[in-house]
Amino acid sequence: IAEFFPETKFFGLLMAQELLAIEKVLKDGEKPVLAIIGGSKVSSKITVIENVLPAIDKLIIGGGMAFTFVKALGGNIGTSIVEVDKMDLALEILEKAKQLNVEVLLPVDAVITEKFDNDSERKEVDIYEIPEGWMGLDAGTKSRLLFNDAILNSKTILWNGPLGVFELPNFAAGTIALGNSIIESTNNGAFSLVGGGDSVAFVKSNGLEDKVSYVSTGGGAMLESLEGKEL
Repeated sequence: IAEFFPETKFFGLLMAQELLAIEKVLKDGEKPVLAIIGGSKVSSKITVIENVLPAIDKLIIGGGMAFTFVKALGGNIGTSIVEVDKMDLALEILEKAKQLNVEVLLPVDAVITEKFDNDSERKEVDIYEIPEGWMGLDAGTKSRLLFNDAILNSKTILWNGPLGVFELPNFAAGTIALGNSIIESTNNGAFSLVGGGDSVAFVKSNGLEDKVSYVSTGGGAMLESLEGKEL
């Protein structure tokens, strides 16, 4: 249809909001700008991280993907999810962040368990010292405090991806704490953009949509724009 209107076509108001929200983070966000990238795999977020690095001051890496970084840095991660073939890439990202003066925050502790089960025994340990046969499914108490400080000291926040397996209530505390920190920072005047399936699902299921600045409904398209692709 658009082809028939070479001079008079417009995108809708929702599309405008999406683009302005992303621009507010990547182009004219008030500093310090913080990106929180979580989720299970580094591979699905690599291009997002690489593209946002030049625009941000701090980067929190959480969720399952953090274990690839921890293992690459010499940590013992037990049976936690890991992409062994992406470990070199993880180190490259850390090096690139260093060159760009971006502070990278990884979890320092983890809530671990032996089975992927809500009711299995759990304990908190140093994320670099997870025993054999145990897996990390959530960020621990120290990590939550570390991330809380970073969030409260930021003026612009992008959140994409959870910190743990929040579908299992006993492993949702890290993501809940993160959401609460973002809300507190937003109340203090920060601009917060939440985007990407899992983060949006979490915000909606916990009734937090009105407590952050903008919740993207763009899903994959929002991620692609964060990757620097042309929409």
